[in-house]
Amino acid sequence: MSDILDLGGRVALVTGAGQGVGRQIALHLAAHTAAGVVVNDYVLERAEAVATEIRGQGGKAVALQADVTDLASVKAMVAKAEQELGPIGVLVNNAGNAGATPSADARKPFWETGPEAWNSFIGVNFYGVVNCTSACIPGMIARKAPGRIITVISEASRYGDSGLEVYAGAKAGAAGFMRATARTLGRFNITANCVAIAATVTPATEARLKADPERLKKMMNNYVIRRPGQPADIANMVLFLASDASSWITGQTYGVNGGFTFGL
Repeated sequence: MSDILDLGGRVALVTGAGQGVGRQIALHLAAHTAAGVVVNDYVLERAEAVATEIRGQGGKAVALQADVTDLASVKAMVAKAEQELGPIGVLVNNAGNAGATPSADARKPFWETGPEAWNSFIGVNFYGVVNCTSACIPGMIARKAPGRIITVISEASRYGDSGLEVYAGAKAGAAGFMRATARTLGRFNITANCVAIAATVTPATEARLKADPERLKKMMNNYVIRRPGQPADIANMVLFLASDASSWITGQTYGVNGGFTFGL
């Protein structure tokens, strides 16, 4: 029986894949006949660890360092990836949060800060998506084969989380960019979709959630499924959107959020 989630030998690039959600996405794609997975992270050692994990499971992977906010760095990474594995057929824009080098003021009220703090969020969550997408599109078109672009956004962009105004705006911008990209690239058989996630257990959040069980319990009261998400929850949806099972889906945003929000 054929695997409906088979990736058809496409090469996949996952940004911010050195840990957490990105790591699990890379592992999922590698397990479903990706021709190879490019594991990107700002910290090369993290990327190398995940690439080694994939190779240990029989997959093919290469670890590449790049700052997604720097277009020249992104173009160099994509060129290196294509040289080693071939043209990118699946791009997963996963790098996010406040970026690799967040401003010390990133968590202050936005009206008490300025562009340096705002760019911690806008740089990685919006320009990072634009940079990586623009660098991969020429190769996808040249392949003359189905291409997939998936961007991981946040429910903050749809719900509007207090205290995360600039982050929410950057993620909403990425979603709008994906919708427009979907319209532009459909004629090339390239789809573009978003996955909107909510509270998820990652290395960055696990210790904080465990340290304050009451806060976690109060948070989960806002979720229909009363548990935080796991990286595999998000990776499952990304895998679906990367596969041919989603070949007639583009320009959409899917909430993988435990029922934190409902969308029509």
